[in-house]
Amino acid sequence: MSRLPVRVEFHGVRGSTPCAGPQYARYGGHSSCVSLSVDEGPPIIFDLGTGLTPFGMLVGGAAHGFTGHALLTHLHWDHVQGLPFFTPLHHPDSNLTVYAPSQAEGPVGEVFGRIMQPPYFPITMQQLHGNVEFCDAGDDDFSIGDAVVRSRFVPHVGPTLGFRVDWNGVSVAYVSDHGQGCCGAVSDDWISDPVLELCDGADLVIHDAQHTAPEFDHKRDWGHCSFDFAVHVARAAGARRLALFHHCPSHGDDVIDRILLEARDASDRTNGPDVFAAAEGLKVDLEART
Repeated sequence: MSRLPVRVEFHGVRGSTPCAGPQYARYGGHSSCVSLSVDEGPPIIFDLGTGLTPFGMLVGGAAHGFTGHALLTHLHWDHVQGLPFFTPLHHPDSNLTVYAPSQAEGPVGEVFGRIMQPPYFPITMQQLHGNVEFCDAGDDDFSIGDAVVRSRFVPHVGPTLGFRVDWNGVSVAYVSDHGQGCCGAVSDDWISDPVLELCDGADLVIHDAQHTAPEFDHKRDWGHCSFDFAVHVARAAGARRLALFHHCPSHGDDVIDRILLEARDASDRTNGPDVFAAAEGLKVDLEART
């Protein structure tokens, strides 16, 4: 009996800040949010950026209850701003469980609550009608329904997780923010063992590709990487496909088109994976290998 495909849907693909304008028409301007789903079952969501807002509209807004799980890489603004505007949480029967990296300042739910309160925001977590539960995560392996999730700390600025989800015979790795060459790396080509573990043989790797090589030279302490390093990671891990993700807000559609061509050329020359650029609204159905 064949297994149902896992649908990967991109709702926000930008890094650092959401952006708007005609130059973002094709790839979109919302910040990080990607969903995984099997048939009509509860989804698994990567990150809670502003792309969570259109996802909420897709799943019915506040018209009925919602059940789902979110894997939050870290607490930077571009990855959390969508939560207050996720309209399913306006319904009292909605339940969202969020797995997020442990924080030195206290339980992650309490730390998150500090950025969603006056004077920074007019309402608190407790004023949402739906229920949001936070779970501290680190270097862990756990299950969400039939899916097996692996979380590992990855090099970035502050506590940051990458995730791998194995579900229905399909594996998806999500490393949205990855600091190439930072955190005491011996060289710019160095890949940490946790990143390789997450991406090992994955059917799809969704990876930070914020910079071009010249940009990275001036921003190497920003906690992100170049698109050719993303290709390097996916090839070294033996991944089948690579989605360039976390696009820089200074990169309009035409720039991303050029980056994609260069990334594909680099991957072809090194016998690497199939490469595409993540775009809002893009749906990718992954089927188990036979």
